[in-house]
Amino acid sequence: MAELSTLARPYAKAAFEFAADAGDLQGWSNSLSVAGAVAQQPAVVKLLSSPSSTAAQQASAVIDICGEELGATGQNFIAILSENRRLTLLPQISHQFEIMKANREKAIDVDVIAAHEMDAEQQQNLSDALSAKLERKVNMQVSLDKSLLGGAVIRAGDTVIDGSIRGRLTKLAESLNS
Repeated sequence: MAELSTLARPYAKAAFEFAADAGDLQGWSNSLSVAGAVAQQPAVVKLLSSPSSTAAQQASAVIDICGEELGATGQNFIAILSENRRLTLLPQISHQFEIMKANREKAIDVDVIAAHEMDAEQQQNLSDALSAKLERKVNMQVSLDKSLLGGAVIRAGDTVIDGSIRGRLTKLAESLNS
């Protein structure tokens, strides 16, 4: 997996720099997201791994499937990836592009798994607190998990804050057993 992300990095960086210069980060984000999803479809994976299909055929197929989601520059990007036999990297390129975009925009996606429904004021207070702590704009998604008993688990990138009752009970049990 690390090898794929290493191979994808220069393409993601080039796409990001081009999109930033053109002022079209969101457009490129959408295009790469669609192309990455297309490249993961079983029929497309089979086509891209087939030694009998040419680079031009592969590029043409991906461009046709993506349709109008790819502009002229997006189609050129797909053609370049195809010439270099890197179309299978589209999901990793899209992922790395999104990370670069989030860093540029100083934004982070946060998943909150709560034991009970949170009202709008609680969500806003939590969002403000996380924004201050992480020094980024927070895009928060809240979901429910009744098995937590109480509290919440917050995931922001690599950071996990377990403030759930179940998590605290597990920590207590571990400390008593050691």
